[in-house]
Amino acid sequence: MGRRGTPCGDSFMILSPSSRILEPVNARQASPARPATASGRSTRQRRPGQGALRRSPAPRPGLVRTALVAAGLGLGATTALTITAETSGQLSAAGGVATFAGNLTGMVGTYLALLMVLLVSRIPFVEHVVGQDGLLRWHRRLAPWPISLLVLHAILLTAGYARAARTGLWHQVGTLILSYPDILSATVGLGLMCLAGVISIRAIRRRVRREVWWTVHLYLYLALALSFAHVIVLGPSFVGHPLTRAVWSVAWAATAGLVLAYRVGLPVFRTFRHQLRVAEVRPEAPGVVSVICQGRHLDQLPASGGQFLFWRFLTRDMWWQAHPYSLSALPQPPYVRLTVKGVGDHSAALASLRPGTRVAVEGPYGTFTRYAQRRRRVLLIAAGIGVTAVRSLLEDLPRGAKPVVILRAARTEDLALREEIADLVQRRGGRLHELTGSRAAAAIDERSLPRIVQDLGERDVYVCGPEAFVAGIVDVAARLGVPGEAIHHEAFAL
Repeated sequence: MGRRGTPCGDSFMILSPSSRILEPVNARQASPARPATASGRSTRQRRPGQGALRRSPAPRPGLVRTALVAAGLGLGATTALTITAETSGQLSAAGGVATFAGNLTGMVGTYLALLMVLLVSRIPFVEHVVGQDGLLRWHRRLAPWPISLLVLHAILLTAGYARAARTGLWHQVGTLILSYPDILSATVGLGLMCLAGVISIRAIRRRVRREVWWTVHLYLYLALALSFAHVIVLGPSFVGHPLTRAVWSVAWAATAGLVLAYRVGLPVFRTFRHQLRVAEVRPEAPGVVSVICQGRHLDQLPASGGQFLFWRFLTRDMWWQAHPYSLSALPQPPYVRLTVKGVGDHSAALASLRPGTRVAVEGPYGTFTRYAQRRRRVLLIAAGIGVTAVRSLLEDLPRGAKPVVILRAARTEDLALREEIADLVQRRGGRLHELTGSRAAAAIDERSLPRIVQDLGERDVYVCGPEAFVAGIVDVAARLGVPGEAIHHEAFAL
């Protein structure tokens, strides 16, 4: 059974499954996003002229559906233009069929590669609907197709040209690279794209540091840039077709513009606008710290509870890395807070940050928000440091929402932010269950979950934590009849 909480005077009473005793958790109102020097002020204090906090925009799925239709039409047009650019004479010539197949795979592969880049360009209206996790899933599923098609493009064209010239395959490789304009740069670009694909294979990805993986993926942009010239100059669909060449040039320029705008321009704008600096690093639990940052205009940061940002701490050793961490509280101008568990080099180093350290940010991102809610009430489940997203989402729920919250940890002392969560649950008329102990003793399964949450069928389920934990809870909720649209999850890869 879980830890069942009931209001009791000024305290929140919680039953521990590991010790089977009642222990009080102080339900005082905390000042979570303020440093200790400012803790005497109200958590909702506003400076003169400050308005209400700005929330992230509501999702607009209609725009995403329109974009998907446009992408499909573009793929059809690309295929049709390539086919109609060939003549019967070209097809019947020596090596003509292989050359045509090479042209077709090259055009379709290039188009899909542009879509692959757009999926991770963090276009706001798409991200608000699909979320970073969803976009990355789409990106991973799409990626093998453009890479495979472009490799096939290189092989088929080389074979077709070799047959037309009546030369050997390897001799033709040397001729293409040394004699044809921009083929060498395109070959380098294809190699970089293949490298990014190989390093993303799950078995390899798990053995590679995130920084290495991220750096290699940056070369994907270089790969597309290197291949642009040879496509426009040598592609049969472009030679003698100025309109087609102009349309494709606009498509490439638009892709580059969107990447620069949302991966570079918007983060730089928000970094300079908010001018964040570390105000305090506060221990929360064993191995867990909160980093409280102070900045400007934080009431205009479009953040909702449950979202995350990419944080770049501008120290000598960390400035080149941006890592995703959830907000563990809604912004309380002029402060904003993230809470992190030291499980890697970067997250562990945050405990040593000094006040005054400058911070660059990108985001907020994520669909783990109140906008995803389909039912009137919610169940929030968190394990480990997944408590951060659940805590800020809980704060974003209206009073009287009556949420049920389940926190899972091996030990009671590992329950970070438990007092704040107890306070928020009590103020919203909800119930808090703390499950501590071994996985067997404090399991969340098909038998225990309905006992803890008797009205599970009437609630949306939000779950956040390590990947294996999240996958298990999602599976349990689905087997208990919770429909997929009412299950919302975010997993932290450790």
